[in-house]
Amino acid sequence: MLERWTGLLTEYIHESAEQMTREPEGILAHRYTVPSSPDSPYYSKALWDWDSWTISIALGQVELDTDRAGRFGDYELGSILNFLDHTDEDGVMPIQLSPAGSLLHGDPGRAGGFSQNMHKPVLAQQAALLSRRRGDVEWLRPHMPVVDRFAQRYVDSHLHAETGLAYWQTDFAVGVDNDPSVYYRPDRSTAAIYLNSLLYREFLALGYLWEQLGDLVAANTWRGRSQDLADALNRHAWDERDGTFYSVDLALRDIDPEDWLHKGAPRRWSSMIMRIDNWSSFLPLWAGFASAEQAARMVERYRDERTFHSAYGIRTLSRLEKMYDLRASNNPSNWLGPIWGISNYLMFRGLLKYGYVDDARDLAEKTVRLFGADLEANGSLHEYYHPDSGEPIITHGFQNWNFLVLNMIAYLEGRPVSWEF
Repeated sequence: MLERWTGLLTEYIHESAEQMTREPEGILAHRYTVPSSPDSPYYSKALWDWDSWTISIALGQVELDTDRAGRFGDYELGSILNFLDHTDEDGVMPIQLSPAGSLLHGDPGRAGGFSQNMHKPVLAQQAALLSRRRGDVEWLRPHMPVVDRFAQRYVDSHLHAETGLAYWQTDFAVGVDNDPSVYYRPDRSTAAIYLNSLLYREFLALGYLWEQLGDLVAANTWRGRSQDLADALNRHAWDERDGTFYSVDLALRDIDPEDWLHKGAPRRWSSMIMRIDNWSSFLPLWAGFASAEQAARMVERYRDERTFHSAYGIRTLSRLEKMYDLRASNNPSNWLGPIWGISNYLMFRGLLKYGYVDDARDLAEKTVRLFGADLEANGSLHEYYHPDSGEPIITHGFQNWNFLVLNMIAYLEGRPVSWEF
């Protein structure tokens, strides 16, 4: 059965990959990629931030598997250039771009006090991925000042001074839409482990790009910032009691030296961990800043069938959390327990990085079974799934990071794999 599904999925992804490509239109001056096929009711026209990055990882595998080397490069590179074209002088980069405009929830720029979220910190990672595949980074040289401004905007406007951790400005378009550690919480109150894990890898990617371009000072500056962030995460986000990383609550009252009620015993902590068992707590394995001892404890938590471990992969929220909920929703999409292709893939990569090969193979095989059964029964893949039955919940025709199962298949079959940076 598994062999039949690997063949079915491989053929389907190879044949369908071009459905995620679009030609220049409207404000998008370059070719670009989208998350869904043209006949899908959602995501078929717009360019999205971390979706564009994960699509590049999957398309790299399509090229590696087939005789289409370089076939998608213009679309992937164009996706980056479209975002760079619409980045302002302060480094604010849009989360999403469609031919008609950008998805906004307020002014993200200087006039709005940089008080909105922006493109997730994966732009440099996508550029590094493409540069490695092309064997050339020179295409990026004229654009590096904009890439640098984008990353610097995170440093200047999204880092909490007391802890050194990055926070979301609001709960709008955070990627894992209704993550309860962010969703419906006060603005600038959550240093999400998801955001900080992405930012750690983004700083490393910037270091790589600048080194390839011959600027070792800039390279080491960004690598130093990645280490600073890792140190802050280990100091503030690691919970020794539970043996995992958590998102961090920053919503503490300012210390007022004139306040007689508190000044006799002012707080001496700068944040509090939020003990919400979310799949993103495992992202430090993918990012690579967890120690071997921390990883061992985290993997034990992952294996617990009462919480995350399911027949079809990793639940996006522990089954024991009060917020656990599998009902269909869109905008925000539901991350309160359903299985997503991206969470399965990033957990798979984290397990591999720390040597948990058997767990990684098990997770890859579960993903093949999930998507293979869906494709066989429904003729397409979906956005997310029921963790116990494997039934699709929403969005027929969703492609995007689900196509990363192709990279998993290549790994299972012992063939060359196109990995992310």
